[in-house]
Amino acid sequence: MNSSLLNLGNVKHEPLFPGAETSVDADGLKSALRNLGGGVSIITAGDGEARTGATVTSATALSVEPPRMLVSLNRSSSTWPVVERFGHFCVNVVGPLHEGLANQFAGKGGLRGPERYRGASWTTLASGAPVLEDAASAIDCEVEEVLERHSHALVIGRVVAIRILGGGSLIYGNGRYLPLDG
Repeated sequence: MNSSLLNLGNVKHEPLFPGAETSVDADGLKSALRNLGGGVSIITAGDGEARTGATVTSATALSVEPPRMLVSLNRSSSTWPVVERFGHFCVNVVGPLHEGLANQFAGKGGLRGPERYRGASWTTLASGAPVLEDAASAIDCEVEEVLERHSHALVIGRVVAIRILGGGSLIYGNGRYLPLDG
């Protein structure tokens, strides 16, 4: 069947957006997901010189009862082995004032590991994972379970501490950050 033309009986329907189909591969999926805005979080893990982190839009609540978070981490990233080793992570929900920090943790500027923590104040809560002191929210987790699929690890975290300061959040969509007032 021609994927650009649907045939339902004797009625022919043209696609809404001719030529809008793309390849079913990593580039095609990335292009499609650019249209899906996501909340920006900085995932942090480790301690001292062994700490690192990443900017993600993949952090979400798995359940609220019991409190569990889910984050998808690329297994080839520098963050995944640290989460695996330490058994903890913090979901730092960042606000509009943290765009530069989000870029640092996304690897822009070439900063790696503990260098990504420069220019911000950090503390810890129950798990020992680094917590951004002025994050809109910080959700501190201990790793409960990991499901490894394809290129990623789906990390389920048992929430052990929560801190909320508010002040809005940052959304990422169509290749740019957008503020969401709180």
